[in-house]
Amino acid sequence: MLRARKESFEGKRVVVSGAGNVAIYTAEKAVQLGGKVVACSDSDGYVVDEAGIDLALLKDIKEVRRGRVSDYAKARGKDAVYKASGRIWDVPCEIAMPSATQNELTGADAKTLIKNGVMAVGEGANMPCTPEAAHAFQAAGVLFGPGKAANAGGVATSALEMQQNASRDSWDFETTEKRLAAIMKGIHDRCAATAEDYGAPGNYILGANIAGFIRVAEAMRALGVV
Repeated sequence: MLRARKESFEGKRVVVSGAGNVAIYTAEKAVQLGGKVVACSDSDGYVVDEAGIDLALLKDIKEVRRGRVSDYAKARGKDAVYKASGRIWDVPCEIAMPSATQNELTGADAKTLIKNGVMAVGEGANMPCTPEAAHAFQAAGVLFGPGKAANAGGVATSALEMQQNASRDSWDFETTEKRLAAIMKGIHDRCAATAEDYGAPGNYILGANIAGFIRVAEAMRALGVV
């Protein structure tokens, strides 16, 4: 989405809600692409680290010690501020990636993000934005990647695993990453092209909905279901 607008993650402030697998590896990818992740959360609260979230420390606390983001703040020291109340979406950012749970980002949160200059939102969790939030982002011209497209990587990776197992092959990480990247680019391009074809350029929600419906309908026809 960013490349379609001649933008990138480079130098952008990123907020990722959650601290589970989706959130941690979303943050990791954002950093690899040049972004600076400044906040993450769990069910107890959220932490703001203006120096940039230390992913190695976060992984150790969440994946090894099974701790909380409050433990991250304690271990990180003065660079990190933990907040047990309030909204992570109050943290100013240019890219927001809700990756925790359903309906976590409300219409009010969307207005705050827009006011603070957000330019792109990518859903990592299943339907983390309420309909009001999604509509607010679209009305403000914010790039919005709906979960049915942006969050397709998990299912796609499962399909790649099945393909690998069926062929009795063993792929390294780089091979899997390359194939997944191609799949995700294809999903983006299909959504963008469909939105364009139906008179709503840049509307990834419409593009994903229609493109998904068409693919299912074509498969049903090919199998003789309809």
